[in-house]
Amino acid sequence: MSTGGGGGFPDPPAEVLAETAAVFGLLAAPARLHIVWALAQGESDVTGLAERVGGALPSVSQHLTKLKLAGLVRSRREGRRQVYLVDDPDVVTVVRLMVGQLAERAGHPPAHPARLHGLGA
Repeated sequence: MSTGGGGGFPDPPAEVLAETAAVFGLLAAPARLHIVWALAQGESDVTGLAERVGGALPSVSQHLTKLKLAGLVRSRREGRRQVYLVDDPDVVTVVRLMVGQLAERAGHPPAHPARLHGLGA
């Protein structure tokens, strides 16, 4: 394993880089990123998510399926409803940190300053 060009961090294995790229690829779609952001605030069913992110129900459902297959969200049955929640808290940390940093750079107040600081930001 090489230490790279500087900084002293060893290069991660190829499979770790591939998995990381796949997660970033999933989050590269604004709708999926918004869904993960919304679920980071709390559980929701597909109807609530569609209203919050401004997407059509079938589209939001497809995004949730992809996120679920990747292990980023999970669901549980609550009566007749399927309720979705984040299944990877580390992804939430990265999403909150990145959105917060970019919001600050753009001159917007951080979305959740107290939570961002609590997450090591």
